[in-house]
Amino acid sequence: MAEPLPRLRLNLEFMPSPVEERPGLLIRDSYRYSDMTLIIPPLLVQCLTLFDGERTDLDLHQALAELTGDIQVGDVAKSLVDALSQAGFLENEVYQQLREGKHRAFAEATVREATLDGSAYPAEATELRTWLVDIMGDGHVTQPKSDLIGIAAPHVSPEGGRQSYQRAYGCLNGEYSNRTFVILGTSHYGDPNRFGLTRKPFVTPLGTASTDTQLVDALEREAGPAVSMEDYCHSVEHSIEFQVVFLQHLFGPEIRILPVLCGSFAKSIYQGGLPEDDESVRRLLGALGEVAAREGNRLFWVLGIDLAHMGRRYGDKFDAHAGKKEMLLVEEQDRDRIGRIVEGDAQGFWERVQKYRDNLKWCGATALYTFLRTVPAARAELLHYDQWNIDPESVVTFGAFAFRRYSGTAASQ
Repeated sequence: MAEPLPRLRLNLEFMPSPVEERPGLLIRDSYRYSDMTLIIPPLLVQCLTLFDGERTDLDLHQALAELTGDIQVGDVAKSLVDALSQAGFLENEVYQQLREGKHRAFAEATVREATLDGSAYPAEATELRTWLVDIMGDGHVTQPKSDLIGIAAPHVSPEGGRQSYQRAYGCLNGEYSNRTFVILGTSHYGDPNRFGLTRKPFVTPLGTASTDTQLVDALEREAGPAVSMEDYCHSVEHSIEFQVVFLQHLFGPEIRILPVLCGSFAKSIYQGGLPEDDESVRRLLGALGEVAAREGNRLFWVLGIDLAHMGRRYGDKFDAHAGKKEMLLVEEQDRDRIGRIVEGDAQGFWERVQKYRDNLKWCGATALYTFLRTVPAARAELLHYDQWNIDPESVVTFGAFAFRRYSGTAASQ
């Protein structure tokens, strides 16, 4: 009797295999429910579409027989199903157990542990300090600035985004050390119309940054269902972690932070209207705006954002090369959006994001929009713009911004 094939999880990361001697499709779990990575051989990649929750093992056998010209494909079919299942890549009981275990472990944890130490940056404190000095100090550091209310830095690898990190964090001097740093990060994995909060302190090799739980409580109280509390996405999200490390480097490990993950606002991008037309988004923007008005200069805003994502890795049908061909047009479009940010024009900025359903794939758009709506008097200065090949066929664009408060009429109001 035919057995239905489980559905392949849609929240996995797929990319061409980077291993030359093992071509095919690399699959890994961005949510880190599973630590496994699979490389599916080219012949079997076509079979992945059958894992849709409707087709059966007989469909898989038939497809394999047609692909191989051999009717004896039972072992191959079983091996493929078993490999996907054991990796936690299918929507079945294995995945559910992995997911529940990871969510429970994060909810019960007393701190948010670093996840990128030892990979994106050194895991040992002394080595990390030396590495940060090198990142910040090759002669292009911005002069410290007074009267800032915030900055925006990348969340791409610091090695790739070196100059933008330098320009953003080079703005800061000791006068900002006693602020609570409101870190607005991109939620790559969370609910598109909600905001992820946590009360957990953030641990890095430099020490422990305390989360301002009073402000978290205020947001939860005022925004209610608009927030996901102790959002598991915090445990795997890098957009805030990088900012914590740089802030600790400048001001010491015991900084105060308010970490906020901003959903993608996908409903607005694909169906039209402003993000705040959704009640959840409206409630959180309102609550965060009240906190901003009440706390004033006791806060300092830090946005962990990247801009466009172009090329094969991100679903485009062309090879992207930084500063060349298609990426020259991307820069023009990036700078058009940046022009609206500089003017504090939240609506004009979002209209450009909505155009062509964000064909540039700006993963920092929602954090920027959230900030512009929350602090409508903010005006930006673009300190640096850059493009970087994250792999030979794909490019990420990013920049550094400094924000000041404008005393006139805000364009975004």
